[in-house]
Amino acid sequence: MKTTAAVLYEVNKPLVVEQLDIDEPRSGEVRVKIASAGVCHSDFHCMKGEWTVPLPMVLGHEAAGVVESIGAGVTNVVPGDHVILNFRPNCGWCRFCTVGRPVLCNGADTDRWMMFDGTARLHKNGKDVFHFARTASFSEYAVVAHSGVVKVRKDMPLDKACLIGCSVMTGVGAVTNTAKVNPGDSVVVIGCGGIGLNVIQGAVLAGAGKIIAVDLLENKLGYALQFGATHVINGSNGDAIEEIHDLTDGGADHAFEAIGNPKTILQAYQATCLGGVTTIVGMAAETDEVAINCLSLPRTEKTIQGSWYGGARPSVDLPKMVDLYMEGKLKVDELISRTYPFEEINEAYATLAAGEVARSILLFD
Repeated sequence: MKTTAAVLYEVNKPLVVEQLDIDEPRSGEVRVKIASAGVCHSDFHCMKGEWTVPLPMVLGHEAAGVVESIGAGVTNVVPGDHVILNFRPNCGWCRFCTVGRPVLCNGADTDRWMMFDGTARLHKNGKDVFHFARTASFSEYAVVAHSGVVKVRKDMPLDKACLIGCSVMTGVGAVTNTAKVNPGDSVVVIGCGGIGLNVIQGAVLAGAGKIIAVDLLENKLGYALQFGATHVINGSNGDAIEEIHDLTDGGADHAFEAIGNPKTILQAYQATCLGGVTTIVGMAAETDEVAINCLSLPRTEKTIQGSWYGGARPSVDLPKMVDLYMEGKLKVDELISRTYPFEEINEAYATLAAGEVARSILLFD
């Protein structure tokens, strides 16, 4: 059958929206009709050439939709189920899967731009098209591994559900799963885009005390206050680290970097107190590096750690995020600054690049 998809043929060039051939799901696979997809910066890294990926490729990893068909052996979903896509489909048998850290799965030795069996389901004129993160959700239909879908309740609006699949889970999970912020802890969040705003509301859910948001754009700081920040700092005005230390009497218990920039990663480390924890959530260009004074680590007993996908156990945590939203405890609607028809995907990325939005979503017919 055919699917309309956005294909990256060259870096720093617009995505090409065109028809591709898509295969039937094979054993252990699911075909999903996509309802909505988030406009995420991770895909933008590929578009700008900051991450090296094989081309041509269908990008997209933050999406929700309805199961249309399943392959042999699939038992976790049936046609008609509403699902959120999990961009870290996991094998289920490696050490990381068995100890409850499926986002670190390394049990499949095939390339992450193909299905688990090493082949593609997308084709153009008989030639394979690669799948970003085994997901490729910038497409009318997506064929994914059965562990690449998580069933959710049908009263969850599908036009909002896509954001739970990446930005919400990544930001909230960084607080609750990775950093394990305690009630009353002081928190700094550097970067108030889609991920940073979810870190902020994760800190609210965790009962944090002071929640200090840092950004260079006033509109982003306005979003931060809406999501629960108690203080905001415009990093372009004066010394943000000094302000943080003044507000927290020497540094925050937790600092989260949600941009993916060497300068702000170092600032997050500097913003934490003695014995504090710095959690890097932002995804940097693959060649970027950061230098930290070696002696400061033992002298201060600071911890610096990464958080990927909020340390998610997707089959458990994504439905939990949906429940929190449906109970009015998690903001998702407020994340959405703009919506676009899928065909306007390049315009959506232009507004992301300009810093005009918290998050945009693409809607499919």
